[in-house]
Order: sequence, then structure tokens, then C-alpha cells
Amino acid sequence: MIYTIYEMQQAALAPMRILADATQSVFRNPWIPLSYTRFGKSMAAGAEVLDGVIKNRDKPEWRLDSTEIDGKKIAVTQEVALAQPFGDLLHFKRDIKGRKDPQVLLVAPMSGHYASLLRGTVSALLPGHDVYITDWHDARDVPLSAGRFNLDDYVEYVCSFLRHLGPDTHVIAVCQPAPMVLAAVSLLAAAKDKAQPRTMTLMGGPVDPRANPTLVTQVAENRPLSWFESNVVDKVPVYYPGSGRRVYPGFMQLSAFISMNPGRHFSAHVDMFKHLVQGDGDSADAHRRFYDEYLTVQDISADFYLDTVDKVFQRHLLPKGELTWRDQKVDPSAITETALLTIEGELDDISAPGQTLAAHALCSNLAKSKQEHYLQKGVGHYGIFNGRRWREQIMPTISAFMHKHA
Repeated sequence: MIYTIYEMQQAALAPMRILADATQSVFRNPWIPLSYTRFGKSMAAGAEVLDGVIKNRDKPEWRLDSTEIDGKKIAVTQEVALAQPFGDLLHFKRDIKGRKDPQVLLVAPMSGHYASLLRGTVSALLPGHDVYITDWHDARDVPLSAGRFNLDDYVEYVCSFLRHLGPDTHVIAVCQPAPMVLAAVSLLAAAKDKAQPRTMTLMGGPVDPRANPTLVTQVAENRPLSWFESNVVDKVPVYYPGSGRRVYPGFMQLSAFISMNPGRHFSAHVDMFKHLVQGDGDSADAHRRFYDEYLTVQDISADFYLDTVDKVFQRHLLPKGELTWRDQKVDPSAITETALLTIEGELDDISAPGQTLAAHALCSNLAKSKQEHYLQKGVGHYGIFNGRRWREQIMPTISAFMHKHA
């Protein structure tokens, strides 16, 4: 019923969207004198802010058509290197020959947002790296005939992507997939698979949530799994390709994200209104870009979501040495070839410092010379993989680590 009520609400908001669009058209019309007054600018600004909150958004474009290498503008095209029902291996192919840069698999979170949330991450890597990313699909668009998708399937996808790319690959897990990527590399190591990556970078992820609990971990731990299944899981409505599939709807995850910092989001929209009235186009554009991405969400397979709550946040199976994959034990101590770098943000309130660092203790047979940890001062969760600190300090640290262990 949750999904149906939400869709009814969206339909009910249609007249308001039309009104907001019409208001902007009227009060931004250069032939209407009122549009030059403070009242007119305020009306247009208010309508745009309202429209930005309630409008329907499609999957964002990557908007990464070029990069700069050695002072030259190089064209970039996106191509699917490997297609799977629940997610593709997407390649950002640079139009440049004769250049041997580290091959990177960037594993994006499957947590409600599209992989394009990592646009800034990819953009900073492109000049010096051959970048691939896991482009997860919206579960509401995956037919039931594709089968289920749980945590084991996620790990299998990571393994299949690494096998497709080959042994000269460096894998980076951003946030949520850190424990799954660690599990995948552990399985490849135990099998002595040639697809073991050269390096593994885990960034702000819940390898061991017990190390430094946050509001996110407390919410997961203080409720039984049955509560999550009853209250935040629903079936996709009949008019979508994935009709009947059980999902954790994206709008539920977005509500959870916003509820963690409601004051910050309210203030951001108030500032947006002020910027528009004052004619501060640059600040208004920055707001639009961020929220067009942040408010665009996708549904997650309920099997994967519930598995994550149960195995990662409630029973902590990986750090306790009890995680299995298709009845096979996952043992990070099997990793001896893949160098490990962990990245944490000092102010991270989602995966707090210590949660990702825990990976080092689990990789007990990995030589200390192949292990490094980096704590970035003054950044929260999103600052780890986006923004100035990411571009100027964190990304160069990761790149240097890759070259060191190439």
C-alpha cells in the first residue's frame, strides 16, 4: 500500500506542478513589467523552489562528455562493457591512444541513488585512470523473470565484473558496498582466481558498524528485521516493468536521508530562494545540480536491502567471521596479493571513523607494506568522494597507492 499511496500523492501534485511552471513563465517573461520588481522575482523564485521539491525526475545524465589530459580536451563516451539484469558495467571510454593508465572499477552504492551521484568521483579520476563503474538499475524496471537479487548476487556481480576486466584492475568501493567488495575479493583470493585486483580501496563503508555506532546503525540494530519487512518494503505497482517485485522504494530511502538533517535541507532551499531573488545565478545553479541528483532516487531489491540490514547492520557477520556466500565461508584473511587502502572522513555521521578501518584487522595475512589508512580531516560522508577535498587530497592519495602497487 505504501507505493500506491505515494503514486496517488504524486498524481495529486500534478496541478501544483503545472501552476508552479506557469508562475515561473509569467513572472520571468521580459515583456511583463512586474517581472522586474522584487514581488515578481519573489514569485518566480518561490515557484522554482516549489517545483524543485515536487517535480518528477528521470535518471540523471552523466554529463561527462570530455576530460582534460596534459592540457588537451579529450572526448569521453559511455559504453556498456558488460550488461546484467540488475546493473551494467559502464565504461567511460577516453578518446586517447597509447596511454596506459590504471584500470579502475568504481563500485557504486545500491542505496537509493543512481550511480551518477558519483559524477564528481568519476570526473576527478578520468584524467589519469581508465574508469569503469557499476551502473545499478532501478529495481522497479527489472521484470520478475530476471529472478531475485540479494547480497550474494551483489557479491557475484562484483566478482563477474572483476573477472571481465582482468587482473590489472584496481577496485574502489564507495560507502555501502565496502563489505560486499571485501567479501568478493576474499572469495577470489581463496580460489586463487587470476581476477584478484591489484588494489582495493574501501571508502567510508560499514565493514564493522560496531566500531563506531551512528544513527544509521542504531536504527538498524534497535528494530527486528520483521519491522523493516513490514514497514518499508512494498511491491512495485502494475504499470511498471517490474510489477510485483518486492522493493525498498527509493522515496522511502530519500525520506530517511532527509530526516537525518532536515534543518540543513530547509536552509538550503531558503538560500536558493534568496539567490534567485538576488540574481545569484552561480549559487542557484549549484543548488539545482546538487538537488537534481540528490532527489532522484531508484528502488532497491527488497532481498538485497533486507540482507544488508540483517547481515551487515544487525548480525555483523563479516567482522565476526560468520559470513557465507552460497554456503562458502568468506574469509578476508585469504587476501595476500591485493593491497588494501581504507579512506574515512573525520566528520562522517553515516559510516563513522573506525567502521572502514576495521578491514585491516580482518585481512590478517596481508603484509603491512600492502596496507594503508587515510583519515581526511574536516569532511563528512559525501566529502569523501565529492568536492574539493576529494579532488585535491583524497583522489591523489588513492592514485598514488594504485601506482605503488600496480
